Amino acid sequence: MGGSSADQRLDFGKMGYGCKHYRRRCLIRAPCCNEVFPCRHCHNEAMSMLKNPSDPHELCRYDVQQVICSVCDTEQPVARICSNCGVNMGEYFCEICKFYDDDTAKGHFHCHDCGICRVGGRDKFFHCQKCGSCYSVVLLGNHSCVENSMRHHCPICYEYLFDSLKDTSVLKCGHTMHLECLIEMTEHAQFQCPICSKSVMDMTKYWKKIDEEVQATLMPEDYRCKKVWILCNDCNDTTEVFFHIVGQKCSHCNSYNTRTITPPAIP
Repeated sequence: MGGSSADQRLDFGKMGYGCKHYRRRCLIRAPCCNEVFPCRHCHNEAMSMLKNPSDPHELCRYDVQQVICSVCDTEQPVARICSNCGVNMGEYFCEICKFYDDDTAKGHFHCHDCGICRVGGRDKFFHCQKCGSCYSVVLLGNHSCVENSMRHHCPICYEYLFDSLKDTSVLKCGHTMHLECLIEMTEHAQFQCPICSKSVMDMTKYWKKIDEEVQATLMPEDYRCKKVWILCNDCNDTTEVFFHIVGQKCSHCNSYNTRTITPPAIP
């Protein structure tokens, strides 16, 4: 036996409407330009393509007041159920963010501290008050806090991280960037944080390989006793070490993530 007619209206067309960003049974009217779009991301992408420099703008999710049912084309105030045909316009609905999505497998939840909806399941995330964002519970008590680290642009692609749809990675130093940008960066043998220059991962094995290369590379006699001062980007220690063309090793933490500096001033 099928469900009641009311249930059938609520389930009508589930996952059959929407855009590349979300599956939903409504469109939104952007109050900033009075245009209709499937979602705010579609609006922002379209507006970013405008040629006049004064025209591009982004839609604030909280400002949306009107939606149009995709089933019966009725425009109405933001609500979960269409006031005309009774269809459920989004299996997940957040009245605060004016957000709809039929794909509940994403594990949507609204974080009141972030002020926006997140995906991945509420039980799998916690909100770090200092960093100012939700992080995986794997990082609870196991990450370096940087104040409002997520409320910045990705240092590689420069997309704003806080509400980005892409996966974000928290580096050892506490700074954040898109995971795909981090992977691309390391594939090009770049292992320093673009913001603070600390190593982005455990480099112990890599430092051992450089040790072997240093031992196998004999310096010319004129350079064997040459010393330089270095600053370690990982531990911030300054030391005087023997110069080597392969790299200078920190005497404190054994890192090769170092750079030469002028000798410290003698009091």
